[in-house]
Amino acid sequence: MILIPEPWWLTAVLAVVLLADALLSLRPPGFVRDCLNGVHFPREWWWTLIVIKLLGAAGLLVGIGTPGVAFAANVGVVVYFVAAAYAHIRARFLRQEFWLNCLGMLALSLVVLLVSYLR
Repeated sequence: MILIPEPWWLTAVLAVVLLADALLSLRPPGFVRDCLNGVHFPREWWWTLIVIKLLGAAGLLVGIGTPGVAFAANVGVVVYFVAAAYAHIRARFLRQEFWLNCLGMLALSLVVLLVSYLR
């Protein structure tokens, strides 16, 4: 197993996408609100998702030069989106937001994990 991501830029791309997602969640647009409401996630806890995404992005960026950190952060991001997918399926909220946002981010984080670390 590789402890430093190679190629490093894939990890950086995932970090930037997570950072953008976190910033977008500060004032969530309609599709994000619909998604969180659709899975019955309590509004007073929405801030936790921003923190998780920011920590994931930070871990990915720090890990580009620190062995093992980006790998652990990438695994955490995959787990986060697996949990989100489970929440969508459990709530039977399988609209466009699930297929594009949730599964799209899960696919991106899995591709980065497989290509960058598990060769």
